[in-house]
Amino acid sequence: MTAAIASPSTRALAGRKGIDIDALADELGRETIAKEDLDRKAGDKPSAAADGTSYWDVDHSAFGPVTEEPMSRFAQVASDNLAAAQALIPAVTHHDRADMSAIESFRATLKEEGRARGVKLTALAFQVRALARTLRDFPRFNASLSPDGKTLIMKNFVHIGIAVDTPRGLLVPVIRDADRKGLWAIAAEIADLAGRAKDRKVRPEEMGGASMSITNLGSIGGTAFTPIVNPPELAILGITRAEIAPVWDGDTFKPVPMAPLDLSYDHRVINGADAARFLAQFARLLADPRRILI
Repeated sequence: MTAAIASPSTRALAGRKGIDIDALADELGRETIAKEDLDRKAGDKPSAAADGTSYWDVDHSAFGPVTEEPMSRFAQVASDNLAAAQALIPAVTHHDRADMSAIESFRATLKEEGRARGVKLTALAFQVRALARTLRDFPRFNASLSPDGKTLIMKNFVHIGIAVDTPRGLLVPVIRDADRKGLWAIAAEIADLAGRAKDRKVRPEEMGGASMSITNLGSIGGTAFTPIVNPPELAILGITRAEIAPVWDGDTFKPVPMAPLDLSYDHRVINGADAARFLAQFARLLADPRRILI
């Protein structure tokens, strides 16, 4: 039985309700437990409005036509995990931008080689490699907090989760030892994992155990968002679509492709200054990709 990740107040509540919190985590098939899970297990009713009715128990058809669509088992598990993570982790999101002009120029020179290899060298491959390097430079980010919140588990490996949008919801397969792989290998693995995730062919051993995850909305759009930290990871990196922005070079403004970066982190372990330094270092590596090729 795996020890559940839960706040001290949640563990205390579990004791009062007579619930084995670790057994409940195994029953739900996840690692994090929040107060809402204990309420559901104990059969408690959701919070009620002043008139005694549940906030959730609303007859929406009284206001107009409605239809019903059942939530899949996969979506229900994901919903519970996200709610537990949001309830457990005091998360903060730090925002920055990265100059992608050097990477885009470099990628343009490698198109022919990419065709020969049968691999598309995406910006995401550079971002995975840069994140792996940054995690080595900031080992506190490459850690997990013990369930009782008293011990940091420092990891001597760097595995990067890649969030993939699939028809049945978000899946996060993991690139193992990303700090020890070259750009072409990372690019090929991203394409392989993403393709198999959409076809429901990712194996269980290819999920979980990430040092940190990337959720990239660049192909869809947006300028910023606040990704939810996925415990037992301590941080998650969100990236949105690069846009041309005027950047002052000391003499004049130049058009530069800038990628918005959104780092959500567990404030119990990581403070704001360290988060700012982490994201600044990541942005520096993207601005000068030669540094991640060494």
